Amino acid sequence: MWSEGIVACPVTSGKYKYWVKHYEAGSPFGIDGGKVSKLTIRKLGEARDLCSYDRGWDTLPDGEVEAVYAIILRKYN
Repeated sequence: MWSEGIVACPVTSGKYKYWVKHYEAGSPFGIDGGKVSKLTIRKLGEARDLCSYDRGWDTLPDGEVEAVYAIILRKYN
């Protein structure tokens, strides 16, 4: 199932848009063997991916995006 939303970074209050493909059960293709198989995070209003996972890492989260990533994983993984 695909889900999307907007998360405010708890550190800076910056807003981030995300798209996530997740399943009911974990998978070897998921992040850390979890339910999330695809994830994209962008700063709201920008086109550059700050975090990208598609059955493997394309762009690792860093800086304040790590806090946003953690929120999304708690919800979906």
